[in-house]
Amino acid sequence: MPDPILTAEAVTAGYVPDLPILKNVSLAARAGQITLIIGPNGAGKSTLIKAVAGLVHINSGRILVAGREITGQSADRLASNGIAYVPQNNNIFRSLTIEQNLALAARRAPAQTGVPLESLYAQFPALADKRRDKAGTLSGGQRQFLAIAMALAAAPRLILMDEPSAGLSPKAAQEVLEHARTLTEEGVSILLVEQNVNQAMRLADHCYIFAEGRNQLDGPAAELLNDPVVGEIYLGGRRVGAA
Repeated sequence: MPDPILTAEAVTAGYVPDLPILKNVSLAARAGQITLIIGPNGAGKSTLIKAVAGLVHINSGRILVAGREITGQSADRLASNGIAYVPQNNNIFRSLTIEQNLALAARRAPAQTGVPLESLYAQFPALADKRRDKAGTLSGGQRQFLAIAMALAAAPRLILMDEPSAGLSPKAAQEVLEHARTLTEEGVSILLVEQNVNQAMRLADHCYIFAEGRNQLDGPAAELLNDPVVGEIYLGGRRVGAA
């Protein structure tokens, strides 16, 4: 089994110090895999990703990347830690061209580690054809591909993706999630929050189910896909201890 690229240990965190959303959450995302987090709205899924990204205050616990602690580091240190973050909203600069978006993203890369733009265009041919167009003119799926390309520009080891298929057509959503799977085959690890549960679980390696700010269950995604307990937890039914 691959070693963890990201480890969260007993993390309690939230937007207001005395009102934590995450409560003693532990999680391991393994290298070269998609680690999926699902659960009902308000379960703390996006809060965990934002805590890793340095956007949410961590009250207690710690976060490690490849064994090195990064707890509490600011968001501007993400790239130096080998992490890229793709938020659900406002993840591109709509008034800039595609090429300008990618060039800005490449500047976040540590010295001599950025990915050449032509390499990114080779991965995303639709972006290459529109490189001089304003990003705001792209379709929903193309905007998500641009956001992912911007993340890849800094040559990360780990990408944090917060609901990348939100608002997309079923076809575009499938394409975005399948591309995430392709990235893991190239050595990139992904921590994915996704509401498109069936599609995501078919592509993910491991799945964590959150509810009420806590881990409720986790295991191989293929096994949990057909587990009746998953439906109960996801729909806010009974609570069980973490596996």
